[in-house]
Amino acid sequence: MEIFFSDGKFKKICSEQRLLQKKYGVPGAKILRRRLDDLRAAPNLETMRKFPGGCHELEEDRAGQFAVDLDGPYRLIFEPADDPMPLKPDGGIDWSKVTCITILGRVDYHD
Repeated sequence: MEIFFSDGKFKKICSEQRLLQKKYGVPGAKILRRRLDDLRAAPNLETMRKFPGGCHELEEDRAGQFAVDLDGPYRLIFEPADDPMPLKPDGGIDWSKVTCITILGRVDYHD
């Protein structure tokens, strides 16, 4: 998939291993890098169901967003960037047609 970032600072951190490790530690950097690599390698969002990380759709105030597990309570949050948004007849997002995403950040939304 094609990946964009909503935050230039987070994009810079994710693109430089040294900054990634400084910010999130070696284990945190390793898992974040792995999830980004998985997302880049996937031809579409549906493929992410087969990768580790538990890719899942979010609800309520985060409806339309997705997450994959990182370290501890943290998740990598993203949303489809396809225009127009690929939808199924029932109005849900068609995972098999999502081919580009925007990374929103690394968050703990469990608070």
